Amino acid sequence: MRHIISIKEFEKEDIDALLDRARAIDAGNYDRHALEDRILGVLFFEPSTRTRMSFEAAMARLGGKSIDMGGVETSSVVKGETLADTVRVVSGYADAIVLRHPKEGAARLATEFSSVPVINAGDGAGQHPSQTLIDLYTIRQAMPIDGTDVGLLGDLRYGRTAHSLAYALTNYDVTIHTLAPESLEMPPNVIEDLRERGVEVVEHTDIAEFAHNLDVMYVTRIQRERFPDMASYYAVASSYRVTPELLSGARERMIVLHPLPRVDEIDPRVDALPHARYFQQARNGIPIRMALLQEVMG
Repeated sequence: MRHIISIKEFEKEDIDALLDRARAIDAGNYDRHALEDRILGVLFFEPSTRTRMSFEAAMARLGGKSIDMGGVETSSVVKGETLADTVRVVSGYADAIVLRHPKEGAARLATEFSSVPVINAGDGAGQHPSQTLIDLYTIRQAMPIDGTDVGLLGDLRYGRTAHSLAYALTNYDVTIHTLAPESLEMPPNVIEDLRERGVEVVEHTDIAEFAHNLDVMYVTRIQRERFPDMASYYAVASSYRVTPELLSGARERMIVLHPLPRVDEIDPRVDALPHARYFQQARNGIPIRMALLQEVMG
């Protein structure tokens, strides 16, 4: 039984194998009945559109079914049921569980009580491994990952997608560039860890300099739900905005990614530029999550 909790648990060979499998799936080379006798339990304690729907769509495309606890407000959580008990019960109904939870470490805790594989679909400011595989897959569609300059922009303190991607990139020959509003910089321990893993990390303060030295710009929103109060949020909201004017000096092959949803950090006019790949990135959730579901249940 293999749980998918953190991208740090993947070797480069594991990542490349999953990306290769997703590419084959994307080309239509997969068994549409591979999981027809399997059930996926969907436990989301936070709102989601893309992650929830793409896991359910991936399961359906492989012939399987999904069961969903619904919103927290309509579940036994409001009666005081613990995460441990919820997981114990649902693992008796399903062949795997995909879990999103606001508390960091919740997915790893769930593995202690589950009798079936658990896939972490985001735990607080922790990890989001399936999103990271989508990010890598989208980069690889545009260019080889090795030799790239990858920029992380936005909320790098609470942004689990940025943390996951940064750690995954330590498996490749890349330079990581960072730019964040004051108080939302990448945590020093993460920077130190990345450098100890052999990756060069360049911290920027000027967005034009940042944007013009990249092959990949990975934009994240300022996450209002992670702030202790609204005053703290509004103090940093809209600190940076990606516009066509900003990208006019960018490298020709540079692509802009975003895990979505966006608020106002990317000007809608960017959507029409060849740099914009975030909607393709969202679509890539299907083949990647099909590959993951086959990995844990196939």
